[in-house]
Amino acid sequence: MTVNTASFIDSGLRFTPHNFIVPLDYQHPDKGNINVFAREVSLVDDTADKPWLVYFQGGPGFPSPRLNGNNGWLKRALQDYKVLLLDQRGTGNSTLISHQTLANQTPQQQADYLSHFRADNIVRDAESIRKQFGVKQWAILGQSFGGFCSLTYLSLFPESLSRLFITGGVPSISRHPDDVYQATFKRTREKNQAFFRQFPHAQALCKNIANHLMNNDVYLPNGQRFTVEQFQQIGINFGMSDTFLPTYYHLENALIEVNGETIMRYEFLNEMLMQQGFQTNPIYALLHESIYCQGFSSNWSAHRVRQEHSEFNYLGEESEFYFTGEMVFPWMFEQYECLKPLKEAANLLAEKSDWGKLYDAETLANNSVPVSCAVYADDMFVEMDISRETLALMPNAKAWITNEYEHNGLRADGEHILSKLITMGNHTYHCQHSPQPRTMR
Repeated sequence: MTVNTASFIDSGLRFTPHNFIVPLDYQHPDKGNINVFAREVSLVDDTADKPWLVYFQGGPGFPSPRLNGNNGWLKRALQDYKVLLLDQRGTGNSTLISHQTLANQTPQQQADYLSHFRADNIVRDAESIRKQFGVKQWAILGQSFGGFCSLTYLSLFPESLSRLFITGGVPSISRHPDDVYQATFKRTREKNQAFFRQFPHAQALCKNIANHLMNNDVYLPNGQRFTVEQFQQIGINFGMSDTFLPTYYHLENALIEVNGETIMRYEFLNEMLMQQGFQTNPIYALLHESIYCQGFSSNWSAHRVRQEHSEFNYLGEESEFYFTGEMVFPWMFEQYECLKPLKEAANLLAEKSDWGKLYDAETLANNSVPVSCAVYADDMFVEMDISRETLALMPNAKAWITNEYEHNGLRADGEHILSKLITMGNHTYHCQHSPQPRTMR
């Protein structure tokens, strides 16, 4: 471990960067090392020896948040913990995965390299850091995919954990991704219907945009041709709170007439490019379906399942328009400028069937670590019924099921949500450690 001396203070918080050298492949350390970055956050005037809480970001393929100020979930966490914000391998200030860093590798080399960037190795990185810190146990807060990582950690190293807090991220531990996408396409359809009920005129606006894209060559500011399929993908925002109205505003400002010709406004095209996170964070597209795979291939699951839901395939003026959601499709590697060089690697990963285990059902069934979860009833990304199926298998797992929040509840009202989960976890812990009542004879 090396400690970066560029620590700083802001809003009464001390931020201390750390860099760790870890194996790319823990089973074969001779394959070389990568760097994993993490940022320690603590209260400046705090003299207490508080335990650690490690934050696992959603994704996959996104770095830990660059938090600004002592607010939200961080404010509540720092009352009880010092916090470690982990840039999962391949993201942020860790050894980066991008079209640039993979450029000199063959497709097979790219696929082989990327296969080491799933939850199992993210967790092994965290475990290596725990040992380097000399910490006996620490707690975890996992948001979305971070919750998936949390259950992987609980499967592999349960003795290293004191508490688990999960928000919007309780996965199936056995289902094929086809089951997941059947559920999420249904949720996405419901979100579309709710959006168009609130904004009836939006259907006509969407069709005007889609028809324009079908009949004209339109290019984004990076030179990439903009298509109906790409436009549909902004529906991923419907899984977050307070996004219907901003989406409508974008739609009503999409087209403009110049010299008698209808064209797309530059600011709309620029906004569409800014929403294409796949360009800057390719792990999300490359490994998204593999987060569900254990001993089987995804074989482009979302693409296949989509064919059973024809309403998502816009065919023109006579069709109704629907946005898609949190799904990855093979055509993305033909259209997105920064994904094109990774097309062959993406196909190899979709065909890969020898993925290792991410969860251990027996270990989870015998779990003694308190697990507190916020499960969102209307979650567009992580299906509530699948989450409940997993939680039913786990002792000491408590779920707060609520329709007050969308998938981004932790970002929207993190102080309240984490406070509730900590209270739930404390109750479980005290029940475990309270004296047992005597049996009267």
